[in-house]
Amino acid sequence: MTRVSCSMAFFLIVFVVLFSGCVSAPEKFGMEEKFSDVSITTKVYEAILDEPSLRRFDINVRTIKGVVELSGYVNSRDDMDKAIAVARTISGIKSVKNDMQIGSISDDY
Repeated sequence: MTRVSCSMAFFLIVFVVLFSGCVSAPEKFGMEEKFSDVSITTKVYEAILDEPSLRRFDINVRTIKGVVELSGYVNSRDDMDKAIAVARTISGIKSVKNDMQIGSISDDY
């Protein structure tokens, strides 16, 4: 009986040692990734506000895993392209997803 108990204890210890390191690593990486996304979002917002031709528009910015998503309303395709170009100047961005629309909120209703 003690031989079975020793074998079971050995396997449990090996299991815990092998898999305990794997559990904590993704959480740490996830927190760094979330901080990076918040930082990118803030920089993109600031860059859009620093561009005088884009200040009057309600452009929303969201970043998930380095992918910046721009949404909201602008007056023309040129304004849309300008917002995308401004966002792409920020370092750390993997890509820019465009969900902006031409027109205004009142056009939908």
